[in-house]
Amino acid sequence: MVATAATSSFFPVTSSPDSSDSKNKKLGSGSTNLGGIKPKPSASSGSLQVKANAQAPPKINGTTVVTSSVEGFKNEDGAGSPHPRTFINQLPDWSMLLAAITTIFLAAEKQWMMLDWKPRRPDMLIDPFGIGRIVQDGLVFRQNFSIRSYEIGADRTASIETLMNHLQETAINHCKSAGLLGEGFGATPEMCKKNLIWVVARMQVVFDRYPTWGDVVQVDTWVSASGKNGMRRDWLVSDSKTGEVLTRASSVWVMMNKLTRRLSKIPEEVRGEIEPFFMNSDPVVAEDSRKLVKLDKSMAEHVRKGLTPRWSDLDVNQHVNNVKYIGWILESAPLPVLETHELSSMTLEYRRECGRESKLQSLTTVSDSSVGDLVNVGEIECQHLLQLEEGSEIVRGRTQWRPKYAKSFGNVGQIPAESA
Repeated sequence: MVATAATSSFFPVTSSPDSSDSKNKKLGSGSTNLGGIKPKPSASSGSLQVKANAQAPPKINGTTVVTSSVEGFKNEDGAGSPHPRTFINQLPDWSMLLAAITTIFLAAEKQWMMLDWKPRRPDMLIDPFGIGRIVQDGLVFRQNFSIRSYEIGADRTASIETLMNHLQETAINHCKSAGLLGEGFGATPEMCKKNLIWVVARMQVVFDRYPTWGDVVQVDTWVSASGKNGMRRDWLVSDSKTGEVLTRASSVWVMMNKLTRRLSKIPEEVRGEIEPFFMNSDPVVAEDSRKLVKLDKSMAEHVRKGLTPRWSDLDVNQHVNNVKYIGWILESAPLPVLETHELSSMTLEYRRECGRESKLQSLTTVSDSSVGDLVNVGEIECQHLLQLEEGSEIVRGRTQWRPKYAKSFGNVGQIPAESA
């Protein structure tokens, strides 16, 4: 109906004189009273003139409704009548609509300018990394990480947990990029069929320099054989901009049955999956062959009790993440050591796993120095033991500490070339 009325307002329809009489009769008998409007007289008449649009009466719900459009007329006194209600003057206020559109465009332009903003130090906020890539003949996996503000500690450098998480993340992504990731956490398809998982047995880490907030570190990792039933994984962490070596790490991994929680030999099917990715190279960190001593409460100078795993400390294999063990070991380190020194290296031996309901204690003793005079002491060595409160060993460890802010230029590491 609205469309019909609008059309009649803009396109008047003329009718023949013969048909106008019959239509006037219908208008007179319709439901709409047009009293006061007279038919158009002859040209010689000086009476009131009316221009009307004639059209077929529309129907609404079966009921005939007669409408007409009157453009305007003058009464006998010559006064003008109000403009009739047409399609045009019933439209909304276009100025408000244009104002709303302008506001939207200005907001979009401002947002675009914010996205296109260039920082004064491009290396601070650019995030030039993805999931990593395979390099060096398909045997080395490389991934970049940006040090976030929530990953630094009181010294304004990356925390130990952050750096160790980078190592673990690249190990998993290496398996994924090589097509060896099955349904398990770092397990190959054949390992998943046999309910086998990898567990770390020994790890050595050397921290040459700690990255700070905004630094982008490049982590390279590769694997090699370790004895008959083990696998060695090495990492080399460097500054992605300068190439300076920051951290070097070497670890030995063995297989464990996920159901029985017992160590297992490497099946031939699994060996066939992983051996093509082995590099024939030396460890990036020289092995520390010194035996790790077992501490007891009588030997330990510092004890931290009441350590319990939280639900968030478990990984998908339902055992405590090995990075969490490192945090627990450092819980018993004396505060003067943490305040005046920084961790330069550590050696860890993982003896067994702990469950979610386990209660642990961390023991530490400081060697070759007096804790009371640490300001004038150079490097410090500590012995550690993480054990269940009932006595079973979890992790043995040895850490070395250097004075904070000392410039330490360790042996510059490089990605090893594969031996012939």
